[in-house]
Amino acid sequence: MDAFFASVELLHHPEWRGKPLIVGSGPRERGVVSTCSYEARKFGVRSAMPSRTAYQLCPHAVFTRPRMELYQAVSDKAFEVFGHYSPYIEGVSIDEAFLDISGTVHLHGSPAALAEKLRREITAVCGVTCSVGVATNRLLAKIGSEYRKPDGLTVMPSDPAAVAAFLAPEPVGILWGIGRKTEAALRPYGIVTCGDLQRLAVPQLAAILGSASAAETLHDHAFGIADDTVNWRGAEEKSVSREHTFDEDVCDRGAVRAKLVELVGEVGRRFRSERRWARTARIKLRDAAFRTTTRQAPFDAPARDDISFRKKALELFDREKTGSVRLVGFGVTDITVDPPAAEPSLFADPEDERREKRERLSEALDALRDRGISIG
Repeated sequence: MDAFFASVELLHHPEWRGKPLIVGSGPRERGVVSTCSYEARKFGVRSAMPSRTAYQLCPHAVFTRPRMELYQAVSDKAFEVFGHYSPYIEGVSIDEAFLDISGTVHLHGSPAALAEKLRREITAVCGVTCSVGVATNRLLAKIGSEYRKPDGLTVMPSDPAAVAAFLAPEPVGILWGIGRKTEAALRPYGIVTCGDLQRLAVPQLAAILGSASAAETLHDHAFGIADDTVNWRGAEEKSVSREHTFDEDVCDRGAVRAKLVELVGEVGRRFRSERRWARTARIKLRDAAFRTTTRQAPFDAPARDDISFRKKALELFDREKTGSVRLVGFGVTDITVDPPAAEPSLFADPEDERREKRERLSEALDALRDRGISIG
């Protein structure tokens, strides 16, 4: 969905429409921009930018703090709409999802017709716009969704030669995993567009990137080749996770940490939609050179509350050295439907009592958010 947090805020503050709107920390605070309206982007403001820098670029902007419960409520409505068009949905963030429509497209006449109906229903139900890309794989669908933002629809070509021709004039930055640093590393070699990558031999690209696997992946992506499918949520969910890909590589650990905490909240709320506990927490970090780091650790006891999730996520993150981060993710796995078992005892275990209080608190906050009540 387009400039999602900002768009939701405009539903509650129509007087801000047409003005540069920045959602994040205050202009004189140490903190970052979570997202911003397209009016603010014209001044160079972008997500993960320090709020003080955003203020310098756009001092007349409206600054407002994020209200995740509002955004989650609208996101829930949007995902319900997605379910009208396919049962196979992969939610990658609060405002983004992939749908496998191969089994339902015939009900709507064509992929373009289905996508247009979906866009209209999202606007009618949620009050915000969304941009849609229709393609044969997730990579091309993502590129298509970005192609005509905001409020756009792009049906990507399916013939390999047509896909290569479509991508050839586009900047390399449209490909997954390429941020400013990778673009800067490629530029001295005359590699600016996807066409430049297409013409380059994989060994040459490997020498530039310092990684044969990254070179092969990037070369394939330049032709629109990606062996990926929609990872929809099955009946037996093995894990619950959320990921966020930054618009540009982020070197500020505080900004990455803040986004991780945000993802933890999204995972927790989704996880508690069913009665279950997780034994293991996992974080994921990807840098500009396609290197992906995954770290996991068990909870002290099976957990389902935000406090336990957040504590373990930050423990894992704080052990890692981060340079330039392109993607951050959090998830829980090793799921059980049995509550943590306590050893027989004549006396109540204080830790069990604390755990149950944390669970009740998280569930109570979920209920308030479901009712649209803002939590400070």
